[in-house]
Amino acid sequence: MAAAGGGGDAECRWLPPRSLTEPTLHAVEMHTGGEPLRVIPRLEAMEEAAAAGLSLLALRRRMAAAQDHVRRALMNEPRGHGGMYGAVVVRGGAAADGADLAVLFLHGSGYSAMCGHAVLALGRFALDFGLVAAPQCPEAAVRLRCPCGPVTAFVPWDGRRSGNPVRFHSVPAFAAATDVTIDVPGHGKVVVDISYGGTFYAFLSAEQLGLDVCSSQTRDLVSAASAVTEAVKEQFKLHHPESEDLAFIYGTILTDGKDAFSEEPTTNICVFADEQVDRSPTGSGVTARIALQYHKGLIQLNQSRTFRSSTTGSLFTGKAVKEAKLGDYNAVVVEVSGEAFYTGTATFTLEEEDPLKYGFSFK
Repeated sequence: MAAAGGGGDAECRWLPPRSLTEPTLHAVEMHTGGEPLRVIPRLEAMEEAAAAGLSLLALRRRMAAAQDHVRRALMNEPRGHGGMYGAVVVRGGAAADGADLAVLFLHGSGYSAMCGHAVLALGRFALDFGLVAAPQCPEAAVRLRCPCGPVTAFVPWDGRRSGNPVRFHSVPAFAAATDVTIDVPGHGKVVVDISYGGTFYAFLSAEQLGLDVCSSQTRDLVSAASAVTEAVKEQFKLHHPESEDLAFIYGTILTDGKDAFSEEPTTNICVFADEQVDRSPTGSGVTARIALQYHKGLIQLNQSRTFRSSTTGSLFTGKAVKEAKLGDYNAVVVEVSGEAFYTGTATFTLEEEDPLKYGFSFK
C-alpha cells in the first residue's frame, strides 16, 4: 500500500490536479457491523515521530496538535460524513512497543482511546497487507497497541486471505461506578452506571428517558444520550489508574434494560464524541457492558451474550474470559466477536486553493 505523500510519474498520470505541498492520502475502506472504518496504512509524520521514541499516547497528542488537518480532511465532509471513523496505522518504534502494529483512532471531532469495531477490521487488514510475521493457520493472532493498551485480535487465516468472524481480547475492563444519580436537563434525575472497556461510557436504559431503544426516533435517542454524556461530564469525576489521558467519558449507551443473562440478544445504541452514532453494537461498549454485568453478578466467566445494534441490527457477541486487576479495580478481560468486511480503496488529494480542503462538519 502506498504511503501518504510521495508519488511517482505513474501516479502523476492518473491523479487529478493537486497541491504539491499537501500529501496524497491513501486509504483502505472497511466496515464492521455497518460502522465504517477508513484505514490510513501509513502517515509519514507519525512514523517519524514514532521512530523518535514517542509513546502511543504521546503520538496521539502530537497528531492532534500538528496533524489534525489530516483527520479533518478524511473524517469530515466532503470526503467523509457525520458518521465516519478512521484509523492511522503506525509500525515500529516505541508506539508499537513490540506489537504487529499500533493504531490511532480518529472520528469527526477528535481521537479515541479504543475502538472495538476498528480492532476487528484491523485484524483482517494486518494479515491481508502482510503486517504479521509468519501468521498461523487456521487462526492467526494479531497484536495491536491501542492508546488504551495492548489488544490481541484472532483472525481466521487460510494462508492467503483473512476471514470472519474475528474476535479480540480487550484490555482489563471494569465497572467504575454503579447506580450514580445524575441530573439531566430536560429529563430530570436518572441513574447511570459508568464502565470502562478501553474508554469510559455511561449506561442506562432508554426507558429512564421515556424512550425505547428499538422504536424511538434516532434523533430523540441521540439528543437524550448526548444530554446524559454532558451531565456526567459535569457531575462525575472520572479516574483511570494508569493515565489521566484515558480519564474521559466517551459517550452514552442507551440499552433495552435487558442486563440479566439471556440467550436472546440485547439491543443498544451508542452515541459518542459529538453526537456521533455507532452503526455497530460498539466493540468497546460491549466490553464495558460485559464488565459491568460481571461486576453485578449477572453473568459468569465464559458466558456469552449477544448484542444488537438498534441502528443496523448487526450483532456482536461478548464474554468475560478471565479476571484481572487494573490498579485498585477488579477487572475482566473481555472477548468480543464480530464480522468485518472490505468495501474498497480510495486515494484522496487536496488542492491548495480549495477553501474547504481540510473538510467541514455539518449537522
